[in-house]
Amino acid sequence: MPNQSLYSLENLSANAQEPVNHKPDKPEEACGVFGVYAPGENVAKLAYFGLYALQHRGQESAGIATFAGERVYCYKDMGLVSQVFNEDILQQLPGYLAVGHTRYSTTGSSLKVNAQPAIVKTRLGSLALAHNGNLVNTLELREKLIQQDRCFLTTTDSEAIALAVADQVDKGKEWLEAAISAFKMCNGAYSLVIGTPAGMIGARDPHGIRPLVIGTLEGEKTRYVLASETCGLDIIGAEYLRDVEPGELVWITDEGLASFHWAEKPAKKLCIFEMIYFARPDSVMHDETLYTYRLRLGEQLAQESYVEADVVIGVPDSGIPAAIGFSRASSIAYGEGLIKNRYVGRTFIQPTQGMRESGIKMKLNTLKDVLADKRVIIVDDSIVRGTTSKKIVKALRDSGAKEVHMRISSPPVTHPCFYGIDTDNQEQLIAATKSVQEIEQRIGVDSLTYLSWEGMLKVTGENPNSFCSACFTGDYPVTIPENVRRSKLMLEKAKV
Repeated sequence: MPNQSLYSLENLSANAQEPVNHKPDKPEEACGVFGVYAPGENVAKLAYFGLYALQHRGQESAGIATFAGERVYCYKDMGLVSQVFNEDILQQLPGYLAVGHTRYSTTGSSLKVNAQPAIVKTRLGSLALAHNGNLVNTLELREKLIQQDRCFLTTTDSEAIALAVADQVDKGKEWLEAAISAFKMCNGAYSLVIGTPAGMIGARDPHGIRPLVIGTLEGEKTRYVLASETCGLDIIGAEYLRDVEPGELVWITDEGLASFHWAEKPAKKLCIFEMIYFARPDSVMHDETLYTYRLRLGEQLAQESYVEADVVIGVPDSGIPAAIGFSRASSIAYGEGLIKNRYVGRTFIQPTQGMRESGIKMKLNTLKDVLADKRVIIVDDSIVRGTTSKKIVKALRDSGAKEVHMRISSPPVTHPCFYGIDTDNQEQLIAATKSVQEIEQRIGVDSLTYLSWEGMLKVTGENPNSFCSACFTGDYPVTIPENVRRSKLMLEKAKV
């Protein structure tokens, strides 16, 4: 357990039980990180609303740490942001700097003790670290730190990064030098917000695989905000300034913002799935909302895979922008054929067998009068295992659809992610083991077409080489150690 003297509030439980894992048929979101340096403001409440806007990036746990001089206050628990915090708790998190995190576990079990921010003591005071991403050299880093007599309290790679920074501080380095030295020991994806008694750090790995943006809050002095996406800035009235660049560290204090480019050869490789699916459609990347990009994905998909039909529908919510784009480009009417229950969150209460057999109606239900006797094109952003797609197609046919044509606004997912997205092992990815025709038969559609890899990258309007698309190609920008590759890749492909 963490040293209780470090916390003014702490509600972790060493006896937390591992929840039953019922993985949805989608890549699971990465985590959300948020930081605010705003003396004179209620930073805990700002962090709460920032995390609220980033809730889609992780629904397992949430936490906020604040700094008031040398004192660190922290509260974190399992659950949604609105479930973890209330007014009384936020009032007990004073300070001028806050670090927040909303988590979906990719490294480390889904337990209270693994909730973030990670808090670690150093000779310069405590640090609080929030991490979005995944290291590929966690085992080696842990072993190195254990040899330095560092004690691990969790199973997360995020704590390993925090302890690596603390180790460098305790060897005599100041915060910035220590952080940069620690980052150079980390391989993989990491966007970080780190609070210290002296200021706030924001940093991205040399490839910038996970996003991190900078915003400003105006007042007597300009105050700064760090967030995984611009929607985290919008909710508190912060103005977008710019992205933290790949291989950059920003240092925020009373003196303002200072920038340090610490990586020798940064090479931008933003995860393309952030643009296709993960980030909120109202977040801005490359000077436009992702809603606009997703419209273009649908338009490109229509150009590549036109079929005669009566109506185009999207799988809510992530498939809807591409469906609208498909409708516009094909001149086939757009309609709503599936309605999502927006009040269904994660539940560990398992349905009865009869409810399971009824399919996906807990989250989605059909509009029978829209679908009856229609040739339907249904657009979704991805297929992972195919289980949900099969249930959706069956529901459409049960509602009277005469034909069902599925169109996917991304290429086939054939490889697992090692950089902070929780995808299945490769043998569980339906496109890794089956042809498009076999998938058509498996999910029961009249036709299935994926967007081409080239089309997906073309409509970004950016340099195609500036994205990581390893889940479609197997071309990983950060070398994956063989033992890690074998943990997710099929044996015959682990040697490639």
